[in-house]
Amino acid sequence: MQDKFIVKGEVRSELGKNVSRRLRSAGKVPVSIYGGGTDNVAAAVELKDLAAVLRSHSGQNTVFELELAGQGSSSVMFQDRQIDPLTGRLIHADLRRISKGEKFEITVPIHLIGKAAGLSEDGAILNQPIRTLKILVEPALAPDFIEVDVSGLGVNESIHVSDIAAGSFEIHAAGDGVVASVTIAKKEAPAATEAAPAADAGAVPEGDAKPGA
Repeated sequence: MQDKFIVKGEVRSELGKNVSRRLRSAGKVPVSIYGGGTDNVAAAVELKDLAAVLRSHSGQNTVFELELAGQGSSSVMFQDRQIDPLTGRLIHADLRRISKGEKFEITVPIHLIGKAAGLSEDGAILNQPIRTLKILVEPALAPDFIEVDVSGLGVNESIHVSDIAAGSFEIHAAGDGVVASVTIAKKEAPAATEAAPAADAGAVPEGDAKPGA
């Protein structure tokens, strides 16, 4: 279940790099809000409030209420965000209004549960080539993650994307993709070494032989 957040902001009448720089210095983030059949709006929101949303269980997939002074409230979610590569700080965000019944494509992690039966065999390992899935879903119904039970997985068996039961969402990924598999780890053969030929105890090294010997 998604956490409930109410974030307050104010409409920006001034735009430009200098304005954005001053907002960031004041602990705010410039944001652009669009969608929902209404005009695009430029606003400023407290960095700490948006950071709290991004740190939640649903992260950037979280639907939250954005209250803009003089414009009322609307449900939004992150459509895009810009992070400073040096500081890791959020410096800009695009927020999209959510219309009732509208579906979005989002990415959610895959959590493997259970212990695969095949792991009881010597040298068996569990592989997870795919760790996230793109799904189409109403944001309010979006899962925080998708659980895949691997307990029945034997050696040389795999679970594919097509094996995942989609509930409130539609999977947007190739069905033949391998989500999990159990294989036997290959053992590396020891490196071959050439043994030096044993020297004859009575042999004289070449070059040391004396004339007439």
